[in-house]
Amino acid sequence: MRAAYRIQAPAVVLLAVLVASCARQPVRPSAPAPTSVPEQAAPRLSREGRRFDVDSGASLLTIQVYRGGALARAGHNHVVASHDLSGVAYVPENLSAVSFDVHLNVNLLTVDEEDLRQQAGPDFPPGVPDEAKAGTKRNMLGEAMLDGDRYPEIMLQSEAVHRASEGSGVEAQVRAIVRDRAFAVVVPMRYRLDGDTLEVDGEMPLKQTDIGLTPFTLFGGALRVEDEMKVRFHIVAREGAKP
Repeated sequence: MRAAYRIQAPAVVLLAVLVASCARQPVRPSAPAPTSVPEQAAPRLSREGRRFDVDSGASLLTIQVYRGGALARAGHNHVVASHDLSGVAYVPENLSAVSFDVHLNVNLLTVDEEDLRQQAGPDFPPGVPDEAKAGTKRNMLGEAMLDGDRYPEIMLQSEAVHRASEGSGVEAQVRAIVRDRAFAVVVPMRYRLDGDTLEVDGEMPLKQTDIGLTPFTLFGGALRVEDEMKVRFHIVAREGAKP
């Protein structure tokens, strides 16, 4: 029995890797939903104070996604990144009146850039195969998850901003629009205003189920993506960047 197990176990692990990297998730039935939340459903920016436009080239959002289950070693932890953040923020003297609207194109998300994996720490070793990266992105953008063909943007819109109960940062109540659904999340952040440049940094845990997504799973959960992710962002916005 032991000899047989030594032969079969690697085959099971290899199968798990191939399926996790390349298989598509079951597709949800299509519905005649709009490609975005109707504009009138979005909160209006106050447009009070100084206007700052997001500098996409200087901004970065990363999402660390973790493997789980009994066959976790057959998968990889992943770093998903957006380098194309866009949007606007209005910053008055009264902090509670700050408002912002940030967008990202899900089809431009990257998976497992080597420098970002290195920065993410020892849980993200180098050398993820290109096939695994491509399979992860294909699953992420498929109809069962983000459905990038029909819903190309994620939108983050401020509803309220106030000073954090601890420390020197702030907390923003944000309306996150993913696919055709909107969810409220509280985002802790730190900011620095230096002349005509605004920098905002933050990190937070976020569950996929909190934004209406179902984590990827195989073999009855023996190989799965953990529900909780870690989101980090560095946003640079500049006053007078656009007319």
